[in-house]
Amino acid sequence: MQVLFQSRDPEGAEFRERVERRVRFVTRRLQGLVPRVKVQLSDVNGPRGGVDKRCQLALQTETAGTVVVTSTARNWRLAVDQALGRAARVLRQLVQRQRAQVRPRARPTPEEI
Repeated sequence: MQVLFQSRDPEGAEFRERVERRVRFVTRRLQGLVPRVKVQLSDVNGPRGGVDKRCQLALQTETAGTVVVTSTARNWRLAVDQALGRAARVLRQLVQRQRAQVRPRARPTPEEI
C-alpha cells in the first residue's frame, strides 16, 4: 500500500511517520482493496488555536473509486484517529455490500433437477 502524506504546517509534518504507521495498522486487513491512501493535514485557523486541526484521507479503492473522509479536532492525533475510524467503517460497509451481491445461488431442490 502506498501512503502519500501532505502537510504545510510544520507541526503536522512532524507526525508523518506516526500517521503512516496508523494508516497501515488500520487498513492492514483491507490492503488488497486499498492500494493508495493520501493523507492531508492542515491547520484551518492557523496560529489562532481552537478546534482547527483537519485530517483528510482519500482512499483509492479498486472497486468503489475514491473514498474521502475528513475530520476536524483540537489536535492532530485526535483528527487522524477520527478520520481513520470513519474510513475503516466505510471500507467495511463496501466489503459487506460486495459480498452481499456475490452470494452464490441456492442449491436446486430435487424437483428442479
